[in-house]
Amino acid sequence: MKTKQREWMFLFVCIFLGILAELSFLHGEIGISYIIFIAVFYSVVFIRFRFSFEHRRIGLLLMAGIWILAGSYVLYDSTVFYLLNTLVIPAVVFFHIVLITSPGSLNWSKLSFIKLVSGKLLDTFNFLTNYLSYVGRTLSRNGKQGKNDTPRHILLGFIIAIPLLFIVIHLLMSADVAFKEFVQRLFFFELRMNIVEIGFRIGFILIMSLFFFCVFKVLGKRTNREIEMNQTNNIKIWPGTMAVTILVLLNAVYVLFLVIQFQYLFSGGLHEGFTYADYARQGFFELLLVTLINWTVLLVCMKHVKRESRSLNRTLQILYSILIGVSGALLLSAWQRLMLYEEMYGYTMERLLAQSFMMFLMVIFAYTLIRVWLENLPILHFYLISSFIFYALLNVVNLEETIVENNIERYEETGKIDLYYLNRLGGEGLKGLIYLYEQDPDIPELKEILAENQERFTRDETPSWQSFNFTRNEARSLLKELEL
Repeated sequence: MKTKQREWMFLFVCIFLGILAELSFLHGEIGISYIIFIAVFYSVVFIRFRFSFEHRRIGLLLMAGIWILAGSYVLYDSTVFYLLNTLVIPAVVFFHIVLITSPGSLNWSKLSFIKLVSGKLLDTFNFLTNYLSYVGRTLSRNGKQGKNDTPRHILLGFIIAIPLLFIVIHLLMSADVAFKEFVQRLFFFELRMNIVEIGFRIGFILIMSLFFFCVFKVLGKRTNREIEMNQTNNIKIWPGTMAVTILVLLNAVYVLFLVIQFQYLFSGGLHEGFTYADYARQGFFELLLVTLINWTVLLVCMKHVKRESRSLNRTLQILYSILIGVSGALLLSAWQRLMLYEEMYGYTMERLLAQSFMMFLMVIFAYTLIRVWLENLPILHFYLISSFIFYALLNVVNLEETIVENNIERYEETGKIDLYYLNRLGGEGLKGLIYLYEQDPDIPELKEILAENQERFTRDETPSWQSFNFTRNEARSLLKELEL
């Protein structure tokens, strides 16, 4: 009986989480509500598992990153990361709670751990279907036993009838004005509702509540997947001579390319027959080549090639180093082309993200070079941790503010600026437009853009508490004070 009571209490806690999820994510733009939901959710996690967790160091790192990503919704107003984080945060949270409730003996840096995480998600849905089937069988069995189920039947009747009544009354009010006035007088208020919206919100709460309940029931349970992860997989070993042949041919092509095209790559100017767009795009093909071919070849060879002798191992290390070196040269070429492109056409989120990604790749290749000569260093651990830290830092840096500042500096030097792009950036872009207007109100079309934003803010309702965001609030206040 105590166990059943605890389960019922926990089910009500999950229903509360479902209601909080609806309040946090389905009422206008997401702002402070995200970090509030994360705080309550992890409070339930800690209480449910009594603060008994494994993988504490990587768990704390992921926890800090999750708080940073959720906090970006209240600190910054990034249109790109607003959408990305709606997918990234739930995925990282699920990975995190599976990680900290899994046995400490499991190696989370194995690709098989991703299989374990996806298996836990599958177990969640299997548990949901089994749980609903169990509830149905229980209700059916109690009905056949002829027990006094009058209160239960009345409750079920209310659950079924109330939605039907809402729909029927709404349709009747739409069909007859007199009945509508009677209902309004009866309840002393005008009954306004959107049946589809109400149904969607109720359905969202039920689905999220059941999902949370099933997730917590599945977490911490030992299955065959944990046993399979500890089993050593047979890794296919490739002959070293084959790897040497591949690396020699690749390196020869890259070295020949760099020797012939050295002036073309690093002259700093634009060659005849190329536009700036072609020049930059050509560099990104090289970047794609680096990421998809060179990096893949490095990882595959370092994992599967058999070290048959000391001399062969040394040869492979030299060839790996050459491949990393030419990859770095191609990255520098792509970086230079993108810088030239930005000087001519301005700064955008896509170009700044491309620059950031190239910097990240340089760090990855630098570590890989160290790993080539110090073979005991873990490599996948570093890739996973550095990737998550890199993404979290992108959220912390406030790239949109950097874009606005760089474009304003470029305007002061060249007189060129894309006002409509700044207008699409959200709060930071709007603050930049206000700054430009205060400096030079005669910029063509700037006054019209700000007037449209003023009208939109005046027309829109006051943002809900869920949408509170420092950058958006500051931009809104500055715009209200602006005299056009």
